[in-house]
Amino acid sequence: MTSTSDPRDLQAQLEALTTEAFRPELADIDQLATLDIARLMNSEDVAVPTAVAQRLPAIAAAIDAVAERMARGGRLVYAGAGTAGRLGVLDASECPPTFNTDPSQVVGLIAGGPEAMVTSVEGAEDSPELARADLDALALTPDDTVVGVSASGRTPYAIGAVEHARAQGALTIGLACNTDSALAAAAEHGIEIVVGPELLTGSTRLKAGTAQKLVLNMLSTITMIRLGKTYGNLMVDVRASNDKLRARSRRIVALATGAADDEIERALAATDGEVKPAILTILADVDGPTATRLLEDSGGHLRAALAAAGR
Repeated sequence: MTSTSDPRDLQAQLEALTTEAFRPELADIDQLATLDIARLMNSEDVAVPTAVAQRLPAIAAAIDAVAERMARGGRLVYAGAGTAGRLGVLDASECPPTFNTDPSQVVGLIAGGPEAMVTSVEGAEDSPELARADLDALALTPDDTVVGVSASGRTPYAIGAVEHARAQGALTIGLACNTDSALAAAAEHGIEIVVGPELLTGSTRLKAGTAQKLVLNMLSTITMIRLGKTYGNLMVDVRASNDKLRARSRRIVALATGAADDEIERALAATDGEVKPAILTILADVDGPTATRLLEDSGGHLRAALAAAGR
């Protein structure tokens, strides 16, 4: 799979991008002391949250649209190449243990497939056809959301994913780090986080990557909050798949209820270790099956289930 683009045209496109700009004032960075380079990097990173803050209204609007569709059974799909693709896969892979989602609910697609997580797959990012094939394998519906992620905002794989998803009636979001990007223009919700030129020219795994990670954190986390996956700031849908998470589950139940250790253990035993119904059994004074039914009737929202139980 090879690109047919004229290298000179591509070079001109890259030179016009803020994320690819050369900074002559840093030309001697390799001669600085290590601590001075670390200070430089740290001062660069400070600007990233400010850039994200400028786009919060657009981010919030996108999240509300995602949550509305996921509440109807839709999926959240990230699509990107290189660092952007890896960040999407990372965010998707952390949803099942954090929010007890099915692995099919939040999906990360990276150009070139799983192999591209650890090595470069030649030409994959230049192929919109590959993006279409990856999405067709998921059988998109209008309740799904596809988020194209690309620092440059010009990556063919990410743009191809958004264009194909939109043609299928799915919600689309384009996350880029340059203004007037083709990716943002192709999506219903364009989010452009402009962090400026990188410390190392064109190394968009730095500030651009950090900005993308912050936005993806918001997309998944706030969507899950809207879907009732939390109770206050407690992860009440956490999946207790190891000793650390089992201990965290007990602590979450304790923080939510103030119950004694023995009561917490009984509640978790009655609900097969599930935190949310365990909290409900204690706070609403109901048994495990009743807690499960109340939660099902309330769409998984613990506050609504407590209200239905008269608490």
